[in-house]
Amino acid sequence: MTDSVSLEVADNVDVGRLDPADLSGHVKRLNLTGVDALVLSACVQMPSLAALDEVSRETQVPVLSAATATAGEVLVLLDRSLPSRSAGIGE
Repeated sequence: MTDSVSLEVADNVDVGRLDPADLSGHVKRLNLTGVDALVLSACVQMPSLAALDEVSRETQVPVLSAATATAGEVLVLLDRSLPSRSAGIGE
């Protein structure tokens, strides 16, 4: 791990109310030198899907979240095709 930001929201209901549009601003606080990928949200309650592609374009690195990593793994286990690089999953 190179760098991280914790929003330190203790209540999961409050995590679900966070605005995904704010994630791009949080990313700007990170040192992304030499990173291979960015985990935008490590909490499945955090609504991050809408921000993944935008942050990937801004940072020029693949961006995923706990939710998209889980969905990608489920698709692999079900022997289903992953979508092409979209929403943080796929090649």
